[in-house]
Amino acid sequence: MASATDLDTELMIAVQRDDAASFGILLHRNRGMVVQYLSRMVQNRAIAEELAQDVFVRVYRSRSTWAPTARFSTWLYRIMTNVALNHFRDEKRSQNNISLDVQDAQHVRREAHDHAPLVEDRLVNEVVAEQVRRAIRSLPPKQRAAVIMHKYHDLDYAEIARILGCTPSAVKALMFRAYETLRLRLRALSPGALSQSE
Repeated sequence: MASATDLDTELMIAVQRDDAASFGILLHRNRGMVVQYLSRMVQNRAIAEELAQDVFVRVYRSRSTWAPTARFSTWLYRIMTNVALNHFRDEKRSQNNISLDVQDAQHVRREAHDHAPLVEDRLVNEVVAEQVRRAIRSLPPKQRAAVIMHKYHDLDYAEIARILGCTPSAVKALMFRAYETLRLRLRALSPGALSQSE
């Protein structure tokens, strides 16, 4: 039985032969992860959905440049990160502000019912989570990408380095600066809450 990585590789080889059905399967298999990553980067689900479309257009247009010897996931993360960084550059130029999605907090309030202690805990956790999200959002784009790939997508420094086109030691320095910034911005939180965020 082929592993997930092998299946993506097989599908991508078929996509290089202009197999539209394989591209549809590849898109279906990876779309959730792409949207999740981009949502964490831009903090807006609607924008993430639009950027995900751009990612897959780029995957298809660049299919001839992908080599079967390269990991598909690394190549895909590189495309996602470039799309997100381009979005930040365009956004900075146009000076538009992204609206923040606070559906999670509204969802918690809607579920209040009669479980007061549980709801209080959840609201406190949501406040802490929002402070962590805000702190991550305030990082420079490359630091933010590195933290999201490492913390939320479990990529190691070597993989992140391949995606960002730098050395593992450069990624280590990026991560060190990012986590130092996060520690300073989140120092008011309890040590337990902060350790969960890292």
